[in-house]
Amino acid sequence: MKKILSFLLGIVCTFNVQSQGSIPVIVMGKLSSAVNDETSGLVASSSKKRLLYIHNDSGDTSRFFSIGFDGTLKAIYSFGANPLRRNRVNDCEDIAMGKGPKGKQYVYLGDIGDNNAKRNYITIYRIREPKLKPSGTVMEVAVDAEPLHLHYPDGARDAETLMIDPLEKLFYIISKREDSVNVYTAPLYFDAGDSVVLSKKATLYFEGNTSAKWICGGDISKDGSQVLLKNYMKVFYWKRKGKEPIWQLLKTPPREMPYRVEQQGEAIGFSPDGDGYFTISEGTHPDVNYYPLKRNQER
Repeated sequence: MKKILSFLLGIVCTFNVQSQGSIPVIVMGKLSSAVNDETSGLVASSSKKRLLYIHNDSGDTSRFFSIGFDGTLKAIYSFGANPLRRNRVNDCEDIAMGKGPKGKQYVYLGDIGDNNAKRNYITIYRIREPKLKPSGTVMEVAVDAEPLHLHYPDGARDAETLMIDPLEKLFYIISKREDSVNVYTAPLYFDAGDSVVLSKKATLYFEGNTSAKWICGGDISKDGSQVLLKNYMKVFYWKRKGKEPIWQLLKTPPREMPYRVEQQGEAIGFSPDGDGYFTISEGTHPDVNYYPLKRNQER
């Protein structure tokens, strides 16, 4: 991770200041708490206005956080996971929102990171979206999590992108650390503790050199009509036509969206209404960046 950070800092320093300054981004605020120092994923709440869920990656325990759009920490949610792991999780790399049992809304946390491609399986944790009561202090809440264990059909690999398609009712996972990345799916609905083999659907190639091109985050809008993927230098956008499978859509040329390169930007997610998207970098007190989608599409 430190090697990636050093490489990216070198690239960012070479950018023309004027070109980066002209990108239409709104800085909503900064992450208020130093506990959020390795933010790897974000997703907008489905039921609460102006609320995002975020999490740290490897090294943190089995927990995630809710923040306001301005970056203010609202709550810390902890859950029991794998008791055989020191931190109870391996490497949580992305987070998504979607329906679950009885049509309720759930948070899905993807423990899918595997830098050395050695894991026998990866795990997605399903957590009922927590209630958040108005409070002047940071709430600490214990929540229940139900695991889904996933196996790759073609061997272990690293991934940092977990998405949910509400139309197909599928999980989407996209691999990392490969010149051409793979797209995998699994059914959204499962029983706690299920073990499922992922389905490989497509292989995608993105131009670029070395680690800067690796896909490190993504999201599907709440209505399933829009898709975002990002690497460390660019954000890619697709508009869905009808109910075509997402994996087929991703094989078509994307639109490159404006993006202000971050220190180590991995987290990206649509706003609740799909009219824009947020990005947050790793690091202490990074900016919460918002990009109005309509304005960017008109450029």
